[in-house]
Amino acid sequence: MDPKEANKGKVFLSGTVEKDYTWEHISPQHIIVFIYSGEMTIFYGQHTQLFVAGDKVLVPKNQLIRVIKKPSDGKPFKAVSMLLPEEKLRKFYLDRSVLENWDENVPKQRPIKSHPLLTSFFGSLFSYFDMQDELPDSLVPIKIQEALTIIDEVDKRVSSILGTFSEIGKVDLEKYMEEHFMYNLPLEKFAFLTGRSLTTFKSDFKRTFKKTPGKWLTEKRLNLAYYKLTGEKKKATEVYLSAGFENLSHFSFAFKKAFGYSPSNIINQQTTP
Repeated sequence: MDPKEANKGKVFLSGTVEKDYTWEHISPQHIIVFIYSGEMTIFYGQHTQLFVAGDKVLVPKNQLIRVIKKPSDGKPFKAVSMLLPEEKLRKFYLDRSVLENWDENVPKQRPIKSHPLLTSFFGSLFSYFDMQDELPDSLVPIKIQEALTIIDEVDKRVSSILGTFSEIGKVDLEKYMEEHFMYNLPLEKFAFLTGRSLTTFKSDFKRTFKKTPGKWLTEKRLNLAYYKLTGEKKKATEVYLSAGFENLSHFSFAFKKAFGYSPSNIINQQTTP
């Protein structure tokens, strides 16, 4: 995202998905999503959460996630997304109390408490999308202010995320990489998400894992793919993305180089009587 765009708010219709759609994502802004129809599964680290029609979801910034959007109950996936600029959040929470952490020991990615005011607010936005997929710039700050006011009133826990502004600090490299190796990201992104420069990331990585990041990531992803193919009986087309490979041909080449046979050989062995 362009740095200038990261300072702007945005309210838009998250497309109408008629079939399953998946991608990996890191947002420089917090996002609030209201699901109108269909369902959305979010994977992050070792956690998986499913959200359905009527859920209001808070997706914190700078968190590496994989998202799958699906139609459900005969309806396509449709949602309103609201990107929250830090400048707006700083002004909003300037004279409001902020909780230091969640009351419950739960992952941060979770529904915002359901409330008729929120449902009514997000439902009212759909009339704007009959004309276009985004709200006009003049309306965005008004609607963001309204949404934040309602959320702060009905679910104060959210302030512990939206109302804090610390930068990413150094995190436990071994723990983070063991939980996120299956995401297909450049090393620069992994370095940023672990609170390091690329140079420090590489040196810390070599010291921690006794291997280069590239070699370690490939081995971990191939072992995960092997388990999914043999233990979960999945097909290569179902495995390569979730194991962290960019495309099927790259996965098949790397797999054959590592194990001496292609992923299809495993499938053929499993189906041969």
